[in-house]
Amino acid sequence: MKRRSSCLASLTLITLFTLCVMAVLVVIITIAIPRRAAQAFGLPSNHLGTTERLYYATLLVLQEQSLTRPVDLQGAPRPFRIELGESTASVIQRLYNDGLIASADAFRNYLLYSGFDTTLQAGDYRLSEAMNAIEIAHELQDATPEHVTFRILPGWRLEEIAAALPTSGLDISPEEFLESARIPRSGYIFSDSLPSHATLQGFLFPDTYEMTRTLTLEDFVRVSLDNFQAHLTPDLVSGFNQQGLDIYSAVTLASIVEREAVVDDEMPLIASVFYNRLAAGMKLDSDPTVQYALGFNQAQNTWWTNPLSLEDLRSNSPYNTYIYPGLPPGPIDSPGEMALRAVAFPESSPYLYFRAACDGSGRHVFAKTFEEHVANACP
Repeated sequence: MKRRSSCLASLTLITLFTLCVMAVLVVIITIAIPRRAAQAFGLPSNHLGTTERLYYATLLVLQEQSLTRPVDLQGAPRPFRIELGESTASVIQRLYNDGLIASADAFRNYLLYSGFDTTLQAGDYRLSEAMNAIEIAHELQDATPEHVTFRILPGWRLEEIAAALPTSGLDISPEEFLESARIPRSGYIFSDSLPSHATLQGFLFPDTYEMTRTLTLEDFVRVSLDNFQAHLTPDLVSGFNQQGLDIYSAVTLASIVEREAVVDDEMPLIASVFYNRLAAGMKLDSDPTVQYALGFNQAQNTWWTNPLSLEDLRSNSPYNTYIYPGLPPGPIDSPGEMALRAVAFPESSPYLYFRAACDGSGRHVFAKTFEEHVANACP
């Protein structure tokens, strides 16, 4: 009897011990693992049931290394696109095939745990092996790029640059930009040539810019001005000086050449016509200067009224070169490199007039006399 009692006691102790171990395991599984998963991977999706949360939390804890360690800390950013309507499974497989994630299964489990499997956004991204799987999953929730492309076209006036800002992705308002653009900046090689009435018109260099979305207004202006200065090479400045122009006057003339020319290779010849007219004491008679003076044309929805009427040509503005001799008070747009070089290194010609050719090519016909100029008119 004593032996039987001893055996029963032993069995009881073993049973109690087993139950205790099981209880501890239940606590670990139901409390400790979800807590660990939440610490490492965030809270689970509200769409998961209790069992599903526990299941995916356990998997993530077991796969933690695959999810938290980058594939290659030296990896460089490269493009990755999610096509519109592409399945989550396809995205995961391509990430794995591209070497961006260490484990397709672990990544899938994390997406299901977090609820990100249904919120991947179609679009273009820049991903790197130096990002871990969790960072990549978060990145794929927003197709809004960190950088935006902003283009200033040759021949744009400040108002046209401002009009492009609202759809650029930059957090810069047109009003703030125009207010800032009224103030010239010091510290540039062209700053000393700026008259008291100068603005940034003409000095925001036309180019395609890659900019961060968080770029400030002042940095936006600085980047454009720095680019202008970078293109203002010593030989270019020397060319301006040889033509008897300081930088501000040269940019003013280049801005007129920019708007007059349609075909870039005609710019040096067009510049020569204006130099010849200035030397002869003639007015420039340039349509773009009148267009600039007129401002925005509501009916045509443009800053550059075309065609100009006789009344337009009589508009009283210091920018109207049909009325006032010499150069206008300042640039009328942002001239590009070709226009600047045309003013620095014009062709040598006898021409005093030019007008659009009648063949629709955008080219011009040039004349030495007014009679020839009239004869060149289209029938």
